[in-house]
Order: sequence, then structure tokens, then C-alpha cells
Amino acid sequence: MAEKIEIELMKSVISCKPNQVATVRCLGLRKVNSVVIQDASPAILGMVRTVSHLVEVRPYKGKEKK
Repeated sequence: MAEKIEIELMKSVISCKPNQVATVRCLGLRKVNSVVIQDASPAILGMVRTVSHLVEVRPYKGKEKK
């Protein structure tokens, strides 16, 4: 099983560049304080690095829903 991370949008994307807004949307984040759980794949980690000033990342410690 892949390692999971929890990503939370902490700041608004209003004044950000269009590519950063698109990255946040592709991560599945829509509004400030929204949280998504993603696999810690190289693609996702690269996206998180691109918008690291907007998001907070934590390891996911919950159970997966089936």
C-alpha cells in the first residue's frame, strides 16, 4: 500500500499565477481549509512543492474507506 498524505489549502489562490491555481485545483482542493488525502507519489509531491506556500502537508493517519 502506498503512503498517504493529507493536504490542506491554507491560503487563497486569488492573487496566484494561473499555473499555481490549476495545480491547486488538480490536487482536488477547492476552498480555503479544504482537505484531501492523496498517495505520496512523485507526481503529487511535485505538485505540492509547486504550491508549498499555499498548502500544509501532513502524513495521513486515518483508516481508508472501502
